[in-house]
Amino acid sequence: MRSLLVASLFALAFVGILTTNTFVYAWCDTNVVIMKGRVEHAPGNASVRVQLIYSKQKQGESSEVTVESGTFTIQIPFLTRGRAPVLVGSLLEKCDRKPKTVVVTLVEAGQDHEYDRVSLDLGKDFKMADASAYSPRAEIVLSGPE
Repeated sequence: MRSLLVASLFALAFVGILTTNTFVYAWCDTNVVIMKGRVEHAPGNASVRVQLIYSKQKQGESSEVTVESGTFTIQIPFLTRGRAPVLVGSLLEKCDRKPKTVVVTLVEAGQDHEYDRVSLDLGKDFKMADASAYSPRAEIVLSGPE
């Protein structure tokens, strides 16, 4: 009987820890970088690749989209959780993670052949489109071969 009680208490504690950790990790938001632009002299097989770069040159999230009618739009979501909480169930989690640089590259679809590249500083070259979205202050224009 006593071992059943101990096992039940252990199970309840385990479920409590999992629930608390799930709640704490869900505390931080997901933000998004929205890239819209155009491509001059776009080759027929071009795509735009966007790479988020964090401090210490750590590569983060990335995505690629095909250029259609000389334009592109792409959204890159990223989690703002900077580190795990110090204590289990702690609300002292840092939710300030964001990229330092956004690299936008015009490439040949499915290849590593690069036509053009632009590097943008998130702090200087972007504005908050809303509470969780960053968009460039100026139009992004990439150039293909003439």
